[in-house]
Amino acid sequence: MIQKQRGTIDILPGESEAWQWMEETIKETAALYGYSEIRLPTFESSELYKRGVGETSDVVQKEMYSFEDNDRRSITLRPEGTAGVVRSVIENSLATGAMPLPLYYLISCFRYEKPEAGRSREFYQFGVEQFGAQNPAADANVISLGYDIFKKLGLEVSLEINSIGCRHCRPKYHKALHDYFDACKDELCDTCLDRLDKNPLRILDCKSPICSKYAADAPKTVDYLCPECAAHMEELKLYLDTAGIKYTVNPKIVRGLDYYQRTVFEFISEDIGSKSTICGGGRYDGLVEELGGPHLPGIGFAMGLTRVMLALKAAGKLPEISTAPALYIASMGDKARLKSFEISLALKKFGINASFDQVGRSLKAQMKYADKIGARYSVVLGDSELEAGKATLKNMADGESREIDIADIQALAEVLNA
Repeated sequence: MIQKQRGTIDILPGESEAWQWMEETIKETAALYGYSEIRLPTFESSELYKRGVGETSDVVQKEMYSFEDNDRRSITLRPEGTAGVVRSVIENSLATGAMPLPLYYLISCFRYEKPEAGRSREFYQFGVEQFGAQNPAADANVISLGYDIFKKLGLEVSLEINSIGCRHCRPKYHKALHDYFDACKDELCDTCLDRLDKNPLRILDCKSPICSKYAADAPKTVDYLCPECAAHMEELKLYLDTAGIKYTVNPKIVRGLDYYQRTVFEFISEDIGSKSTICGGGRYDGLVEELGGPHLPGIGFAMGLTRVMLALKAAGKLPEISTAPALYIASMGDKARLKSFEISLALKKFGINASFDQVGRSLKAQMKYADKIGARYSVVLGDSELEAGKATLKNMADGESREIDIADIQALAEVLNA
């Protein structure tokens, strides 16, 4: 038997309805903030992610699904959304329109990493990217969107923020990090030893117990900010205070991708067991230029939807969503089955899910099936019902019955909708 690939998931009927509810809640909230959807290709040039995500990131070094196509071009299945959005903004000249430009996406992404709870090799993300606004008010507005999404889903989350500086003040911080980790480089893992000269900031994000131990006492980004970055951070706090959003400054947050600068943030859920990041993002003011576009500041976040779904289940916040038909029409004979089909189509025009026998079951088997699929009402059609134009509608929960006029679809719809 051929089975699904390791690190992938099937979202089955009964689960997909909960996903649809979650996604619709997210999209409706994004629309309230003025965001429009952008849809992206599943694969891009590998160069896009090498330049956009960063050569020193784990994503580029270890996790990308890359291959050569028939023209021997290096192609990569998208590992994240931001680089593709930036490419699209540049390629389609979206920067010439009104600013700021708020965009959102719902996508699947691909990373070759160890599968675990809430982490798979094909995973699903909701993300937002806003371009053209450099003020801390934009940072606060993006964070507020994420906060409101979790609030509407019914999830309790905590917000952690940090600033990792900009291109002007980060070199000084990088030197301090390099000097600190150089003193213990014999203890670092091979990956972090390679990062030491290329990008020591990435060592702070290492999951190795030894590297994490040394990272705990490493110099903090907030102690090396230039006056402009420090002022940006303080103004962001003022906006968050105004919004009534509680936060903690966590100097260890650096995020996993190289394009971030200044504001970085994470939303944490404790419903999955230990503290787990279910949404993370930040500011990336130089990324558009890095990929060949104009100077265009940007900020956004990505939300791991599998983890959000796990948190919703753990917190008991998933609504009961039924796809059971309002009516099952049992039939005896070919003429009755044809009439059942006709009635089911007519009821759909009133927004009513009505099911009928498509298999040729006996009447007894049809009624068992109606009960199994959870139909709220049932009706039996045979030659006598067709001749009289009347039938008996039965409430499957309490057994209460009433006579209906087969031809009066509107009246039947009113009963089913009551």
